[in-house]
Amino acid sequence: MKKKQTTFNNNNNSVSTTADNLLSQPSQLHMNNGTVTMMKKSKRKNYGRLVKRLKYKFKLANVVLRKSDKSKVFHLGRLDEYNKKSNEYMEKTKAYKCLGTQDPLADLIQRTNKYLLDLRLIKWITQKQYEQLSIKPNEVELAHLYYLPNAHKPGTPLRPIVSGLKHPTIKISKFLDQLLRPLFHQMASKTTVTSGFELSKYVQEWSKINLRQDTLFCTLDVTGLYTMVPQIEGVLSLKKMLDYLQLKQIGGLKIETIIRLSRFVMKNNYFSYDGQYYHQIRGGAMG
Repeated sequence: MKKKQTTFNNNNNSVSTTADNLLSQPSQLHMNNGTVTMMKKSKRKNYGRLVKRLKYKFKLANVVLRKSDKSKVFHLGRLDEYNKKSNEYMEKTKAYKCLGTQDPLADLIQRTNKYLLDLRLIKWITQKQYEQLSIKPNEVELAHLYYLPNAHKPGTPLRPIVSGLKHPTIKISKFLDQLLRPLFHQMASKTTVTSGFELSKYVQEWSKINLRQDTLFCTLDVTGLYTMVPQIEGVLSLKKMLDYLQLKQIGGLKIETIIRLSRFVMKNNYFSYDGQYYHQIRGGAMG
């Protein structure tokens, strides 16, 4: 019987493996038209074993399997290469301060709740908003960093993603997003292109009047966009937008309250990576 072979791209080199190499439990699997399928009996239980065994095999081989950025394919890379590129990225951006093995979560929870309580005591937020934004220790966890490989770019650079769905400041962040995103979309609607079709339409209309023989079209790729935005200037830009709109309140909140909450979120991005903890001191969290 012909073995089913899976090939992963790894920095322009092929890393191939077979189902028989990764999975050596024939009692749990059978072949059907060249496809590995789970036996109907104990399917859910066997699926869990399959995943654990795959993880174990990847760990033994010192490799990392990741879904590639902006595509539906997977990339199989060597762990030492990932760590090397991660160190190079952190050294280049200077955006992260290593805290060693000291977990900052407990302190961040305490500071977040105290900050919200202080705003409540001076009546800058309501009791309902305080209860909505405050956090309980058993509801939160520190964010963690992982990378998505850009397999479509030369050298397969890594895109950093900070997963913080339960981070202590995520409630404040989502709350501010609901208030500010509609305003930003309203301002940027005339200068934002959402698809290639829309871009083609705009360029066609623009070219009827402005296109000349010496016209040049350029595309730009900003490297490390999120980490390149200075935190102080980022908050000042937000204030400038709100001043331009001449708004005194949004959703019942004073503009100064929104600015303070935004600054708190920007300055309190913490995450773990490879057994150590980090504080992002420049830019915002990607993802």
